[in-house]
This record gives sequence, structure tokens and C-alpha cells, in this order.
Amino acid sequence: MKMKKLLPLYISITLIFTILYIIFAAKPLAKEYQFTPIWKINTANPALSELSENDKPMCFHLGQTLGYFSDSGKISLYKTFPDRAAISNSYYALYDSQSSQIPFYKNNGEQAGVIKASGYPFFQDDLIYIFLPGGSSFAKCDETGNIIWTYEGILPITAFSAKPDFTAAGFSDGTIKVFNNASGSEEINFAPGGSDYPVILGLDISMDGQYVAAISGHNQQRFTLSRREENQQKIIFHSFLNTDTPYRTLVHFCKNENRVIYTYRGAVGIYDLKQNKNTVIPVKDKVISIRENDNFVYLLSKDKAKYTVSVIEKTDTLEGTFSFEAESAFISTDGYNLYIGKDNTISRLSVSQE
Repeated sequence: MKMKKLLPLYISITLIFTILYIIFAAKPLAKEYQFTPIWKINTANPALSELSENDKPMCFHLGQTLGYFSDSGKISLYKTFPDRAAISNSYYALYDSQSSQIPFYKNNGEQAGVIKASGYPFFQDDLIYIFLPGGSSFAKCDETGNIIWTYEGILPITAFSAKPDFTAAGFSDGTIKVFNNASGSEEINFAPGGSDYPVILGLDISMDGQYVAAISGHNQQRFTLSRREENQQKIIFHSFLNTDTPYRTLVHFCKNENRVIYTYRGAVGIYDLKQNKNTVIPVKDKVISIRENDNFVYLLSKDKAKYTVSVIEKTDTLEGTFSFEAESAFISTDGYNLYIGKDNTISRLSVSQE
């Protein structure tokens, strides 16, 4: 009889605990990211359209074609080339290895100038360089192609980074040199070291020239982040990598410069300068491009004919991946948009949270 009287009490207590558990222990489901197709355009012999003032030209390079397109899906310039090409959002050039004078053009097709030297032009946004024959020297040019200053070396250049005020170059002997873009003077010369066989495989310099991030060496390959103190670089963080990468890698300071992303065989590292935190994310294939927008970092990796796009949130979390087959591909970003070039097409995707 006593148990029968207590049974309603036990049932009431159980219900109360169940309700409290649901209220306090339940967590909302994570928001899903939606990739919404906006448009898809064909780049094979396209009809060209003049861009309006509101259109922002972005470059594409697919196989032996290049040109410019806008966020509205217009193609404003299209070129095919038999040999070599260089392009940025500001300039492009078509050339061959025997050229002694290389004309280059603005993104609207107008000739900007002529680089009066043999070599391999390189454009980083509106910065203009030419790597000279031999692979150990380069020159910085002005907006018409005139050479402003030249660095002449004897060791192969194995990594390069260009920002508006500074240029950084890494060399086969493991040294890194930082140049003042206005004068060409060498401001920093240091070697991260730490490996049996020194070589700089990838580097980037921050916009203010204070930080240099690099991947260097073989046999105890490592990532280093250094900060300028007077006229010397002091390493403030380093991490030995668990694999030796036998090819050039990508190192990238994010737009706010609070994080630096570095790639190596089998993984991507992200170092947060504010939190002094290093995160490693496994990425199977070789990363060939890093792009970012307001919310995400996008990686484009390649294994033979398979390309994979990896999406990393600002919390350094891998949110997902998707793959496709192509002979050539690229990714680009603008605002909340992701652009994917694949052989003869370019697609615009809008990225949002649901």
C-alpha cells in the first residue's frame, strides 16, 4: 500500500527531471551553410560585354585562356595564348621565353606599358615585377613597365611575397630578404634555420612589414613566424612539421592579419597571432590556392584531375568540402560570393547560413 501511495510522487519527480534536462541540456542545432548558385557563364569564345561603373573586374586563367569577368556575370575581356601568360585583377601580359620586351595591358584591354627586359613578368594586384633569366634575380617596375630597382643574386629564388610597401624573397640557402619597395634597399636579411637542409619553400610578409611567416628546410621542416625588432627578425613562434614537403608551399596572412595560414603535405596550419594558438587541419591533396571573404577561408587543392574546395570558418573549423573533375580550375572571392572556374565555365555561388 505504501508503494502505491508513493508511485505518483516518483512519477512526478521523474517528469520534472526529464523536463529540466530537456530545457538545460538540449543544444540548438548548428546552422547549416548554404551554397546558392547565382549564375554560370561559358568562357569558350564568349560574347564580350562592357562593364558598368558598378562592375568590379576579376581575373580568370583557365588552361590557355585568360580574361576578366564581373560579379554580374559579364565577361569583358577574353584572350587565348599559345605560350605563357601572367595576370592579376589589374594587369595581364602574354609572352614567350624569348621576349626581350614584354607589353602588358590593363584589365580593360588598353596597353599599360612595356617591360624592357627578358624574363617572366609577375603581377600582384597592381604591383609589377619581372623575374630575370637564371632564377636568382628580379626587378620591380613602375606602372608603365620601367624598372625602378633590381636585385641581382646568385642563389635561386624559391619563394616570393609582394605587398605595397615591401617585397620578401626566400632563397635556396634558407635565407629571407626583405626589400623596401620605394628604394629597393635591403632592410632585413635572416635565416630561420632549424633544419638539416635549408631552403625556403613558402613565405608571406604582413602588410606593415613587421611579420614574416615561412616554411623552411628539409629533415625537420618547420613553420616559423618572426617579428621585426629594429633591423632584425626575431622568431616568436615555430612548429616542426610532421612531414617534409618536397615542393613549394603557400603561406598567407589573412586580411585582418590576425591569422596566418600555411600549407604543407597532408595538412593546413592556422596560427592565430592574438590568441597565440596553432591549429592543424588535415587536407589530403596539394593546396594550390587560398582565398578568403568576410566569413570563410577557401582552399583549392588538387590531386591529378580532381579538385577539392575546402571551407574553413573564422573559428579555424573545417566546415566541409566538395570536389569536381577538371583539367584546370581556380577559385576567387568577393564579399559573400565564391567564384569557381572549371575548364570553360565560371560559376558564382552565394554563401549564407540557414
